[in-house]
Amino acid sequence: MLRIALCDDETKARDALRFQLEKILYEGVESIVYEFNSGKRAASWLAKHPGEIDLLFLDVEMKEQSGMETALEIRKFNRKLMIVFVTGYPDYVFDGYRTGALDYILKPADPERLRELMERIRRMEQEQADAFFAFHNIDGTFKLACRDILYFYSEKRLVHLVTAEKEYTFYDKLDLVAAKVGNDFVRIHQRYLVNASAVEHISASAVTISGIQLPMSRALKEEASKKLARAMLGGAF
Repeated sequence: MLRIALCDDETKARDALRFQLEKILYEGVESIVYEFNSGKRAASWLAKHPGEIDLLFLDVEMKEQSGMETALEIRKFNRKLMIVFVTGYPDYVFDGYRTGALDYILKPADPERLRELMERIRRMEQEQADAFFAFHNIDGTFKLACRDILYFYSEKRLVHLVTAEKEYTFYDKLDLVAAKVGNDFVRIHQRYLVNASAVEHISASAVTISGIQLPMSRALKEEASKKLARAMLGGAF
């Protein structure tokens, strides 16, 4: 699912862009989920809700804080968010690329230009789909890069996802999670699923990730040890 946000301090401009987008979005898999009327509010909200937005249409010429300033602030904590600048002045376009912007559109948005942009974004999303893990909990919907996930562990009906910065909890089964993340993750225990590339050490009964020892069960030890050893030595599973 592609989750989109709009940021423009002019209500009419936001409405116009939303109207154009809604005509070309794929129903059920693409939606405009948030709108912001200032860059400061957008940056503050995004900092507190990592992974909830995939694409941000960001106006350049805003009064309180410009779109360029907002993008630079967002890049301090999020390098992955796709940003498309919206501007009435093409002179600003080249400045946008230093913030890692995906592209720009001129006001008023040309329907064909917008359609071409969305097609390109869809192709990018499809190419990267296998490299992300998405889940939902009471705080919202998140999509994290698999390379940033250290390990998962289950606790009754809950699954805990652990990264270097944070731990997330959601309802699921570890078997289903393992099927979604693929072979880069190895089951070392009934309750533990680890990112092979994050493993620092393998012992007789545990693996170490970020200085934390995780138990390895006897039943899974032989197969898990082989897979992890090959990954640590740079081989394929």
